[in-house]
Amino acid sequence: MINYNFWKNKKVLITGHTGFKGSWLTLWLQNLGAKICGCSLEPNTQPNLFNTLELSKNIQHNICDIRNLEKLNDIFKNFKPEIVFHLAAQPLVRYSYHNPIETYETNVMGTINVLEAIKRTNSILATIIVTSDKCYENTEQIWGYRENDKMGGHDPYSNSKGCTELVVSAYTKSYFIPNQNHGKIASVRAGNVVGGGDWSQDRLIPDLIKNLIANKNPIIRSPKAIRPWQHVLEPLAGYLMVAEYLCKLEKQTEILNWNFGPEQESQRDVEFVANKVCELWGGNNKIEIQENKNNLHEANLLYLDCTKVKKELGWQPKWGINDTLLNTVEWYKNFHNNQKNVLNFSNNLINKYNGR
Repeated sequence: MINYNFWKNKKVLITGHTGFKGSWLTLWLQNLGAKICGCSLEPNTQPNLFNTLELSKNIQHNICDIRNLEKLNDIFKNFKPEIVFHLAAQPLVRYSYHNPIETYETNVMGTINVLEAIKRTNSILATIIVTSDKCYENTEQIWGYRENDKMGGHDPYSNSKGCTELVVSAYTKSYFIPNQNHGKIASVRAGNVVGGGDWSQDRLIPDLIKNLIANKNPIIRSPKAIRPWQHVLEPLAGYLMVAEYLCKLEKQTEILNWNFGPEQESQRDVEFVANKVCELWGGNNKIEIQENKNNLHEANLLYLDCTKVKKELGWQPKWGINDTLLNTVEWYKNFHNNQKNVLNFSNNLINKYNGR
């Protein structure tokens, strides 16, 4: 799926490299031999994957708020990246209800700042803007959302991602297509991503694991809500493929965007996933269902149609729901029992995914 020779010595800038997905992407690119520059806030959880894997050792590690355009410009100017992955964001739905201004400033204006920095950097060949499956206007339809469906979002987080997609579309048409010197650009939208090393609040897997480690019965809300669960390595493989595709593209003439989600058998409800995680962890812990009393809207059904990326890029998900949850729980077990081996375990998991 991924051309290892392509990435050797490539200069790659990652915004949000200290986050969950950003840390896995940083580790993968290190394995591929890329030269990496990271631009992000400090990790916001303790523990966190970035520090656990000691990823700052072999990269240019910059602490920078993407709302600070001047500092962002300096980082781009000094590093002169060839490929940019923009992952920096305020990523939590429930947090966005209480902090809408920060959410929009980071996700919308922060993306605009990244795009402005890219416009001023002539070395860039490809830019991948990472948004979310929640960027779509969710009408709880039973079929998957396609890339040309309406943008929207009920809550501030989801809506900010819809706004981000509109910004990327406008910049592509206004600046990137008329001026090919800015490089090629695409947006990518992934479903619910899980995997070892996520410790965020108000996310199902981290909440389950924290309770299981403490030997408590995990509490869940919205047990019948259905999500497209996929391992973090699945969409990251897709993002790498998109970068390769953009670098080979002779000329960009249209808006480029792709969905990355699991097969239909991995569209499962929260209760199924919670019970499966408890089973894989072992022990006698049982889930408890708690009524959602805060009246915050949460979608019951969300599904992506990934026909386009399968046809155009040849990307296919490799792991179904059972492998996804098994590999996730095994990571946390390894972390809990043998923290010194986490880096080797994580590298081996990437190799396992690649069939190497």
